[in-house]
Amino acid sequence: MIDTKAYVIKQIEERDIRFLRLWFTDLLGGLKNVAITPSDVESAFEEGVGFDGASVNGLAPLQESDMLAHPDPSTFQMLPWRPANNGVARMFCDIRTPDGAPAAGDSRQILMRVLDKASDMGYSVNVGTAIEYFCFKSDEAPEPIDRGGYFDLAPLDNAADLRRDTVLTLEQMGIPVEYSHHESAPAQQEIDLRYSDALAAADAVMTSRLVIKETACERGLYATFMPKPLEHEQGSGMHMHMSLFDGTGNAFFDADDPEGFGLSSVAKRYIAGLLKYAPEYSLVTNQYVNSYKRIVSGFCCPTHICWGNSNRSAMVRVPRYKPAKGNSTRVAVRSVDSAANPYLALSALIAAGLRGIEENLQLPAPLTENAFELSTAQREELGIAALPTDLSRAVDAFEKSDFMREVLGEAAHAWLVENKRAEWEQYRAHVTQWEIDRYLATL
Repeated sequence: MIDTKAYVIKQIEERDIRFLRLWFTDLLGGLKNVAITPSDVESAFEEGVGFDGASVNGLAPLQESDMLAHPDPSTFQMLPWRPANNGVARMFCDIRTPDGAPAAGDSRQILMRVLDKASDMGYSVNVGTAIEYFCFKSDEAPEPIDRGGYFDLAPLDNAADLRRDTVLTLEQMGIPVEYSHHESAPAQQEIDLRYSDALAAADAVMTSRLVIKETACERGLYATFMPKPLEHEQGSGMHMHMSLFDGTGNAFFDADDPEGFGLSSVAKRYIAGLLKYAPEYSLVTNQYVNSYKRIVSGFCCPTHICWGNSNRSAMVRVPRYKPAKGNSTRVAVRSVDSAANPYLALSALIAAGLRGIEENLQLPAPLTENAFELSTAQREELGIAALPTDLSRAVDAFEKSDFMREVLGEAAHAWLVENKRAEWEQYRAHVTQWEIDRYLATL
């Protein structure tokens, strides 16, 4: 077995690395870091690096604020946008208390706990992500850099070189990219990351967000993962493709599926779990006031809880590009937005799917119609419920959820309820320009 700590120390020496950035994520998905020099890397491995956890969103209460960042040597990578000499590298960290216990607000370790449960059930989890984002001329106003649409080329698409540089940087950091293209809205981009294990996939999302922003900044532009920055255009999702593997291969594939979907009973119960618990985990997959401006009819984002084969109007889709290729069988959740904390989003989705397997849930019939064109009466007849329509409703469902409390832990669950309730109250009290335009001159 390779000694990863010794490998990192050797790489530091051979590559003339002068700074190590230790990365970790707050409970809202914000990337944090502390820099150390090579002389401190061995003690960081052995003892961790101390910091004030109470100053990080959701990580620790003030009275228990002493935290230690323990770098994971398997995540060591150079930062290509830093100078070649006097180089800089990064490692993701797990956050622990002084007595060695996982920090209650460390979302990376929350995901690790869910993956341990999957392993106990005999499964490993593979994840691929499709990250959508906008690129604007500045962070002062959402002014698009182009007029492009889905799969467009120049002159409508001005961001081809920007995406190319982003992809090359990601691949330099060991993150393989499957696709990159212009998305449907002006200035909207998409980068699809190849499958990896779930923890590496969440790490890759965090890295990709930073690389995307850094690459845009180098060109004097601003990249944003705000779910809905343009009122009359579609928002940005982060579609999460998941599959379970066991000792025999892809546990989601069954060539003899009597219903002809190519799905195993495991896959069907997993999807049923995703559907059943969707209202309870929506706060995690769509965590901001602005997230719910994306979940509206007419903009390709799923608004109702249903599944379908190759049906992009459904919340859960089973892609059918290669139906005979068992290893490619997967389920894709389309409701997640690009601003979500990927560790918590995957924790919630995977836990919901596993709970569906445990509860032996029955999967309803797939939706074959366009969900956006169904009337309210038709949805009621089909038993299709709506996703939460605003942050307040999402908080309500999340707060009542014993399932989410179990998955995230009591402390993380309570902090998210408090934080998101406060965000909603601030928004509710804000007088918007829409209200001024609509009411001031007539009331």
